[in-house]
Formats: sequence, structure tokens, C-alpha cells
Amino acid sequence: MSTAIKTLAGEIADRRVKLATMFEKAKQPDGRFNLDAAQRDEVKSINAELEAKCVEYDGLRADHDAATANAAALKSLNAPNDPLPWQGQAEDGQPKRVPTVGELFVNSDAFKAYQPGSMNARAAAVIGDRETFDHVKTLMTLAAGWAPANNRTNIAIPSAQRRPMVADMIPQDPTENTQIIYLRETTFTNNAATVAEGALKPESALALTPVTSPVTVIATTLPVTNQQLADVPGVRAYIDNRLTLQVMLVEETQILNGDGVGSNLTGFLNTAGILTGAAANQGDVPAAIFREMTKIQSVSGFADPNAVIMHPLDWQDVRLTTTSTGEFLWGPPSESGTTRLWGIPVIVTPAMPQNTALVGAFREFSHISRRMGLVVEAGYVNDDFTRNRATLRAEERLSLEIYRPAAFSAVTGV
Repeated sequence: MSTAIKTLAGEIADRRVKLATMFEKAKQPDGRFNLDAAQRDEVKSINAELEAKCVEYDGLRADHDAATANAAALKSLNAPNDPLPWQGQAEDGQPKRVPTVGELFVNSDAFKAYQPGSMNARAAAVIGDRETFDHVKTLMTLAAGWAPANNRTNIAIPSAQRRPMVADMIPQDPTENTQIIYLRETTFTNNAATVAEGALKPESALALTPVTSPVTVIATTLPVTNQQLADVPGVRAYIDNRLTLQVMLVEETQILNGDGVGSNLTGFLNTAGILTGAAANQGDVPAAIFREMTKIQSVSGFADPNAVIMHPLDWQDVRLTTTSTGEFLWGPPSESGTTRLWGIPVIVTPAMPQNTALVGAFREFSHISRRMGLVVEAGYVNDDFTRNRATLRAEERLSLEIYRPAAFSAVTGV
């Protein structure tokens, strides 16, 4: 990352700290802020600086990302049919290639020993290391086809599906447990006070309550013919593109909307204790989100929100907001505009229910524990043997922990 980007990020952080300090000093017991006219003018000025610097920061990051992507594309020109990422450094100093799920599957000893006529044939590939799983999370390329080419080309156009995005902004770690148990502080009675010489010191109280997040399974199966399994490049590409995507799509839906019933995860929107707010009308949406950010920062969450999740149609209404003279607030139609509200990024995904926005401190107070990375297996089910086919199964095991519910808020009426 360039020095200019780091410097700009530091300037943005400095101004946010300055704003936080001002609000903390002006905060009243009833939740209001006692700011005089000069202080309000200073807040407006700092916010204006932040908006300008955030736009500049986005531009610098976009240039940096474009340059990085172009460099990666130049490296891959000699292997256009194998668009895999290069992560880290090997021992010889050259970039280290990270295999995909499909590649792990077709290169496994079990798959190489697989014989279509064997009753006990079974092939499996397990993603065990974090580096490979991180690659799997975002690899949704539209590469090679599925069936071998004959009188037609081997081009197969996948159906349009949304791109999983939410899990990428939540910290993740592997686990060996079947359930994640952590302690949440539910009582904080602070009786600390000044004490006269020889007087009895006041006693405070703290209480911790255990919270259990069960590890659940997300899985899917797909029957394939032996002829298709014989097409090793096709098997690899199809696993990379579709089976992985199907599992990731359900994972994202569970993270946001899981109701906690049966084997479902308890998603953000169904977690007890998250804050709620409402927009009075469409024009009030940005203000309503800011009000919830303030509640998270000062009422009970005492956290700094770092993202907003919105449905594309809801973001569309915000993006098309105009002034009384017709100018678009989020930039002219000739520009993509800033996907940002009050200085934090907006994650736009159809997985979020329409007319509701979720704002929160995802990096600090949510976590995903992965008991088992994505596992792909092939074997016989029911009459697969007599039909000369096998069944592919893709599954993963994970839990979602929401450490501090009050660090998140659902905004309705968006």
C-alpha cells in the first residue's frame, strides 16, 4: 500500500478520534449532546473534511486495486485457462499458487484411485488451511465449462446468482469444538466513588452469562455421470464455480436471516438484544442510519460501526437522492459514486431483506468459527451404480458468534 494511502487513512482516523472526543465531552445523561453553535460548526467542518478525504481515499484505493489487478492479469497471460490467485511467497521467493477446491478434489489420491465400476469408490478433498479457505470464499469465477465438448463448444454460461459478500467482513478462525461457548458480561454495576479517609469503600458488581453458539452443517449434493467425472478439468471447474457457490449462498443467508430454529444459525437480524430504529420516510434513510450509529456508539453498544448492509433497491433510493435543484447527492450520473454512508462502507447485497438496513461493528463484535472447511466427496447413493453415475456432496460446518448484540442495529422503513 502506498504512503499516500496510509497517510490519508491516518488523517481520516485523526478526525474521527477528534469527533469522538468532542461528542464524549458534550454527552449529557439523557443521551443528548450539549454543543454550542461554534462546536456544531466545527463538527460540520470536520464531517465535510471527512467526506472529501474519504472520496479521495476511495479513489486512491481504486487506483491501487486496479494497478494490482492489472499486474496479476499480466502474470496470468501465459495461463489464461487457469485464473488462480497468487498468495504469499514460496521458499524460492516466487509467488505461491493457492489451489482451488476443485483442484484439491481432482488431485487427491482418492479421486485418482477412483474407478467408476467400484462399489466402494469414494473420493474426497478437504480444505483444512485458512489460506485456501479464504481463497474459496471469494472465488466465483465463470471459467471452464462442464460437459466435454463434442459437436458444440465447451462453453457453459452459468445462471445469474448473487455474489457472497457478508462473510468477508467478519473475522474467522478454525475450531475443533462442536459448539462455541463464550461469556457475555450482563451486569456492570459501577459504584466507584471518591472516599473519605477511613470510610468504607463502595462495592461494585459484575456478572458474566455463558452464551452457546452451536456449530451447524450446510451441505448440498449433485448427481453426475461417470462420463462427466472422467472429464477432470470439467469436474474441477464445476466444483469451483457452482457447488462452492451454492454452499456460500446459503451461508450468507443464514448469517443475516437465520432464525436459530433446528439446525439454523441465529443470524444478525434474529439475535436478541440488537438495537432497532426506523426511517420516517425515504428521504430520512441516511439520517435514520446515522441515528442508529450514534445509538451504537453511545447508548448501550459503545462500539464504532464499520459497515452498513443494504438491499440493492434500498441503496438505489439513497443513491438517487437529489437536492432541491436536482443535483445527485452521491455524485453525478457519469460517476459510480461513493458506496458509503457517514464515512463507512455500504455492502449492497440481495441477501439483505428489502426495506431494512443493518449497521454495526462487524469486525470487533462478531465472529465465524469454522469446524470444517468446505469438503467435497463423491460416492454412490441409491441407484447411482446401476445408472453409471455418482453423487457429489459439498458441505461445511460453522458457527456464528455475535459477541455484543447492542453493537448492531436494524433500521426499518428504508
